[in-house]
Amino acid sequence: MPRSAKQQQQQQQHDPPAADTATGVTDSMGQLAHQTAGEVKEALQVSLPKGRGSGAAARLPNPVRFALAVVLSFALEALGRSFVDHWTGGEVAAIAREASDESVERWAGVVWKLFGLTLGWFGDYDGYDLAALALLSHGPATFLTTIFYGIRAVTAGAYLGVEVVSAFVPFFLLRRLSGAHSAAPDTPNRDIVADTSIQVLTSLQAGLVYSVVLFLGGRYVLPDYLVLYFKDIPTIRPAADATLVGFSNPTIQLLSLLFGLAARSFIFTPLVATPRTSEDEKNEAFDPINATLGQTVAWNLWGYTTRTKVSLVRTAVAMLFTAVGTYLDTALTIKGVESYGAIVYAGVWVIAALVTGLSLRYVGNCRYVKPEAARLICSPDDTPA
Repeated sequence: MPRSAKQQQQQQQHDPPAADTATGVTDSMGQLAHQTAGEVKEALQVSLPKGRGSGAAARLPNPVRFALAVVLSFALEALGRSFVDHWTGGEVAAIAREASDESVERWAGVVWKLFGLTLGWFGDYDGYDLAALALLSHGPATFLTTIFYGIRAVTAGAYLGVEVVSAFVPFFLLRRLSGAHSAAPDTPNRDIVADTSIQVLTSLQAGLVYSVVLFLGGRYVLPDYLVLYFKDIPTIRPAADATLVGFSNPTIQLLSLLFGLAARSFIFTPLVATPRTSEDEKNEAFDPINATLGQTVAWNLWGYTTRTKVSLVRTAVAMLFTAVGTYLDTALTIKGVESYGAIVYAGVWVIAALVTGLSLRYVGNCRYVKPEAARLICSPDDTPA
């Protein structure tokens, strides 16, 4: 039956045009997609590995998180040092430099610590990396004051612990752990990274290297320089009586193991967790016959695999932190230490870091085989297992 004009007008008022309906549906879908994308983005921001920190911290801009890490690190160091000073009754004051040099020491230490935090943050290091660098940087002074200056191992170790904690905690709270240190499921060579026996053996290996280098340095290098350039040193007998692996002194053994653990964490773990990249394929396909002189020189100087580059860079960083940190902690902190003596003393530790890095690089060539028992097979290539 035909409808009247009034009924048609009422129907048009109740039924919106088809175009308007399509537009409304499209807008609703767009809003839903936008909302879903926002939820996914937020989930990605707060789905942090264990040890990263709160979701609120993760959503902060990177410069703000870096500033918070710097402030927190300096605050923890100041509070920790004050506590240890009070707890030990100012034991280290007996060997500290005069107050006239205090400002130089303080500002040099502040600048160096700020440099280390900046390098660690923008170099994409995590809390374990910063803790390892702090130990490698301040450990040699702990060794010196404990073994040669008669400071109790508990006191010197407490100051070293303050440095390690003040470097580790801010990055642990505000920076994502690397795949190597968190042993994430998608980490290359995760079997090596997560294997406890390999972790123990590589730490012992690095600790043994440190012990041997320190034995050679203490026996043939340090005694003369300690006498000439460390004027107020109470004794040099521990250097002359040093044994190969420090069996004569448990403190030496413990410190060597700690240095080995730090070196393994900073160099070996990221090394074996580094995957092959397109640069590796380019290096393998390099043709010296058709290459230019500049390309040939560049390939010979830096044509290593990505894993080798990681090991070289991290070994160089460990050597740098060992050199500067040891010099500042001796020449500008301990009474009677001259600059040349501090340089020589730091040089022994730099050599130890270099040899340790090279030895860990060699083990990094190893392939992991686990038929019935875990074992390593070392080969000259860099191909990950």
